[in-house]
Amino acid sequence: MINIIAEIKGEPDAAPLIRVFEYKDKSDDLIFYSTVEIIKHRLARNLKINVNESLIMYCAYVVNELRAHKSTNSIEKNASKILSTDKVMIGVPETLRKITFEAIVDNMPKKQIILDEPMPTSSYILTAKTKI
Repeated sequence: MINIIAEIKGEPDAAPLIRVFEYKDKSDDLIFYSTVEIIKHRLARNLKINVNESLIMYCAYVVNELRAHKSTNSIEKNASKILSTDKVMIGVPETLRKITFEAIVDNMPKKQIILDEPMPTSSYILTAKTKI
């Protein structure tokens, strides 16, 4: 059983997004992991993935780590190894600046996992050129 509520915060001026991942039994788990495999196949072909696909990859990472009984601190610390900016479409790192997972996996107690900037975002400022 997988029951995850993900709150995604991106740009400061954008409203947070909420996504719910709910898979109640083994057949639902199969659908979830089939989706993950399709995304991994795209990545293996050097195709860039979008925000939703990236979120699913982080969700699968959290589920797998919780099932392996890893600590919350370890999960949060190692999340930056899952995806890099060269694997995702433009704007994905800025959209996924902070992801908060409220996760119940199998019969384990609810865990809160917070991924702060799982992919580095570039800091850039656009300015107009002025003639002097």
